[in-house]
Amino acid sequence: MTVVLADAQPVVRKGLRAMLSSSAEVTVVAEAGTAREAMKGAASLRPDVLVLDIELPDFQAGVTLQEIARVSPSTAVLVFTAVEDEGSVFAAMRAGARGYVLKSCPGDGIVRTIRGVATGEMILGPRVADQLIAQLGREPRNQQLFPELTARERQVLELIASGMRNGAIATQLHLSPKTVSNHISTIFNKLNVSDRYEAIEVARKARLERPAPSPDRVSGGSVRLAHRRGAIPLPELGDSAAYADARSTER
Repeated sequence: MTVVLADAQPVVRKGLRAMLSSSAEVTVVAEAGTAREAMKGAASLRPDVLVLDIELPDFQAGVTLQEIARVSPSTAVLVFTAVEDEGSVFAAMRAGARGYVLKSCPGDGIVRTIRGVATGEMILGPRVADQLIAQLGREPRNQQLFPELTARERQVLELIASGMRNGAIATQLHLSPKTVSNHISTIFNKLNVSDRYEAIEVARKARLERPAPSPDRVSGGSVRLAHRRGAIPLPELGDSAAYADARSTER
């Protein structure tokens, strides 16, 4: 898998490159010292994973990460940083980061984390996962939101917000892909949004959460956290697993 390293500190990039060089699976194809360079690298190289520190000069979660998703949709962004405040974590996850781990993560952990996000998993560091779970526990559940939508449309919206693509939604609801596409068009019209990102943001702001999923209902792989011994499954996350996997969207 190909990786771009984006960190303001050359010594950090050098250390990461050295650690990753021990893995035959990983090839570092470029480095970046600013958010602009990271976006350019994503656009030109289309790496499998972009390892990025949110303390990069000119970094803005709502701009940088969404632009990376636009120019290279197949690139999974892994935030690798010393910043662990709740606001930064949620800003990065809302903007499309596929993982968020702290720089205290050991060398073998970062290699496994990169492998995980490259294969579609959501990776959260232990303290980051605790923050996510705590925040979700504070949010009230409300299944009667969006009265303008039919029950089926609310169901489709919930699955969009959980990160499912059209094909997975069709399979989950036993519908044809065309029917799902029609439902999504109607949802966009009723909610006055233009794309999936806006629909997801509307759903999140309204605190629309899907029921606790069984493991096979979480699109794009299981949610895992970077543990001191690597990455371990967290099937007990329940609703937070669905929330955390909301990046995988089609345009």
